[in-house]
Amino acid sequence: MNDEFFMKLALVEGEKAFALGEVPVGAVVVKDGVVIGKGYNRVETASNATAHAEIVAIAEASRKTGDWRLDGCTLYVTSEPCQMCIGAVFFSRISRVIFGARQPRSGACGSFDDTSSRNPFNRDLEVVGGVCEDECRALLKRFFEDVRSERIDAIDASSNG
Repeated sequence: MNDEFFMKLALVEGEKAFALGEVPVGAVVVKDGVVIGKGYNRVETASNATAHAEIVAIAEASRKTGDWRLDGCTLYVTSEPCQMCIGAVFFSRISRVIFGARQPRSGACGSFDDTSSRNPFNRDLEVVGGVCEDECRALLKRFFEDVRSERIDAIDASSNG
């Protein structure tokens, strides 16, 4: 299995989020080398705090397979999953999580918290971080630079008026 190949597909999903003004996180769920679920952040557009890329991709994979159990699947996500998303990984029985950029403020795979290694459900879960990390981090950095620039432009416009 080529982790970089599938992470690049997750990056394509992240670009979709970026285009909508969402935090650009993308995810894909893979079973036996086939993508069975894709998702990108839709928190703002859906007005739904749970519409993280991972949750969207897991839901699609479950719909496509007709089963909430995703044993043997791998989740590729451009950003380290938060506690909610790693919980969904455990509940859906995903076997592997491969992520790109670490999230020191919210990551639940060792950066902020390590829910993934505490294994609260006694299930085997392999977690690998840092796959295509530079590209994943660059996408997030570009988004937040744009957000800051827009805020500065708005402040400048209001002070000139």
